[in-house]
Amino acid sequence: MNAKRAIPVRERNIVLIGFMGVGKTTIGQLVAKKLYRDFIDIDQEIEKDFNMSIPEMFEEKGEDFFRKTEKEYILDICRHKRFKIVSLGGGSFKQEEIRKCCLENCLVLHLDLSWENWKQRADLLIESRPVLHNRSMDEMEQLFNERKVIYDKHNSKVATDNLSPEEVADYIVETLKIGWDLYQPM
Repeated sequence: MNAKRAIPVRERNIVLIGFMGVGKTTIGQLVAKKLYRDFIDIDQEIEKDFNMSIPEMFEEKGEDFFRKTEKEYILDICRHKRFKIVSLGGGSFKQEEIRKCCLENCLVLHLDLSWENWKQRADLLIESRPVLHNRSMDEMEQLFNERKVIYDKHNSKVATDNLSPEEVADYIVETLKIGWDLYQPM
């Protein structure tokens, strides 16, 4: 019988999920620096490899192409790399295969932000997020709430309201260290 060997808790990638604009990239970079790990932003990797922005990719190749590409990148990282901090695009966790792979192989942290606080950032985000183009505020709120349900499948939730990225990163690092010591003392 070929039993799949579980990845030790300390070696698992830490995957950050949450709605667009919550701060996954900024917070992820800080956490990576504090834990001496490499940081990977899936959207930035795709943009670099295809030499086009995500909005350009949506425009030229379509959302289906982007979602397929995104899935390939995420599954590869989750299955074959360790000791990374990974920021997922806001919509990637909608894909069941991505959710399942992340939850089986990584520690998934949901960066949670209230609608009221997110609304204050909306104007800064609309241009760079194709999913928000031509949507009313009510439609954005509906999307926000739909995705919140998907993000509820995680290993831990971190409330980010009224905290600086540095405060959130410090909280994540301390929480991880406590968890690592509890579940896999050295």
